[in-house]
Amino acid sequence: MTTLAGRSDTLTRDALTVLQPGFPGTTAPDWLLRRLGEGLASVGLFGRNVASPEQLAALTAQLRAERDDVLVAIDEEGGDVTRLEVRTGSSFPGNHALGAVDDVALTHEVARELGRRLAACGVNFNWAPAADVNADPANPVIGVRSFGADPDLAARHTAAYVTGLQSAGVAACAKHFPGHGDTAVDSHLAMPRIDVPAEVLETRDLVPFRAAIAAGTRAVMSAHILVPALDPDRPATLSRRILTDLLRGELGYDGLIVTDGMEMRAIAAVYGIERGSVLALAAGADAICVGGGLNDDETVRRLRDALVSAVRSGELPEERLADAAERVRRLARWTALTAPGPDGQAAPATHAADGSAGGAAAQDQDDIGLVAARRALTVTRSGPYEPPAPAPYVAAFTPVANIAVGDETPWGVAAELARLLPGTETGSFTGVEAGPAALAAAGDRRIVAVVRDEHRHPWMTAALDTLLAARPDTIVVEMGIPEAPPRGALHIATHGAARVCGRAAAEVVAGARRP
Repeated sequence: MTTLAGRSDTLTRDALTVLQPGFPGTTAPDWLLRRLGEGLASVGLFGRNVASPEQLAALTAQLRAERDDVLVAIDEEGGDVTRLEVRTGSSFPGNHALGAVDDVALTHEVARELGRRLAACGVNFNWAPAADVNADPANPVIGVRSFGADPDLAARHTAAYVTGLQSAGVAACAKHFPGHGDTAVDSHLAMPRIDVPAEVLETRDLVPFRAAIAAGTRAVMSAHILVPALDPDRPATLSRRILTDLLRGELGYDGLIVTDGMEMRAIAAVYGIERGSVLALAAGADAICVGGGLNDDETVRRLRDALVSAVRSGELPEERLADAAERVRRLARWTALTAPGPDGQAAPATHAADGSAGGAAAQDQDDIGLVAARRALTVTRSGPYEPPAPAPYVAAFTPVANIAVGDETPWGVAAELARLLPGTETGSFTGVEAGPAALAAAGDRRIVAVVRDEHRHPWMTAALDTLLAARPDTIVVEMGIPEAPPRGALHIATHGAARVCGRAAAEVVAGARRP
């Protein structure tokens, strides 16, 4: 049952309501439960909070015992970015794989099944999908999280994902507005800047967001990026021109606006999280996401007090804070109305305008992620293909993972190949000596070289050059953006590094499925 401490005034409650903090551990700490009683209305979950579906369900039940209408948010994109399966890799391919298949019915069903699993664990708000158009192939943080580089493709799959997820009773969140795809900088580390005319933004970056809004997305997440054509002074998260004039005004969006993580350096290093949070609310944001790195009660207290002080000083209009808090509560009411019933089915939510609820629905839902991953493969052969015999050596050329993906989630094909071809061995290599080191480790075994965004890493290209010069029968599996030309006796592009993508590729390598 929802409880609010009587001694807490409306202003303080509203300040807590607009925060979406994280917390440590797999059970709710006492301070978090106390804050829920005082008015906190949302929490954010990360990989550190998830050990199993059963544990996660117990955690969300613990939160709802304190506040029954709490919004429980998670960053579960599927594919490379997974929190639900952070220790095993995702059962669902990510956006780029779905875009490669280009079947909106399949995207709808993948998102619906992902939403069903989240809802079964008590999660009702997903910070997904990424609606970014990956215009820069060298983008260090979006990449396979995007449906692709074509705005129309990204738009139709964003819409299908939104309707699929919300049909399971889980609120979708299109991100990162107004589009993070044309950046060469990771906003976790510094402030990206997109220097293109407004016309390009209109016909490229904004197209998927318009589709998400038309599909009824319940939330939009702002990006910590500077877009001078829209606002030369402030990044999108802190820009009234972008959040209020453009998103609310021109695009007609009336749902929740949530910020990207305020502790990311693009904001924290320039403005600080307290000042940044005040500016974000004033610009038109409704919910402040913080907790990927800062996840303690002191952070919640600091942000609450900063917002209260800003209202009392006149810097933040009280009605703006009240409006933001009401939008949070409105989303909570929506999730309550669409929560799955005793039969596990969600109440009617938004429907796909393109009819995408059909098509893939006949697929076995338990396997829909694997079905999608298999369909996403692009296989190129240099000639007749013979599977490795005896078992091969898997050389994984491992780049540094970006912060959004994290380095705790396993990826590759070695585990699945070992299941199909017992005796398979593997090693991880990086840097200028990766190629010779892999050759030496492989000995006389056939090599399966696994890369991730070869085109972004010259050392990776050099390693493949070394392998293919010495061993032309090397098999290459690209698990990132397949921008580099395919080469090797067999080249498999998986369009993402989810566990099911690795399994689909391993089946082809082992000869279990035809290349």
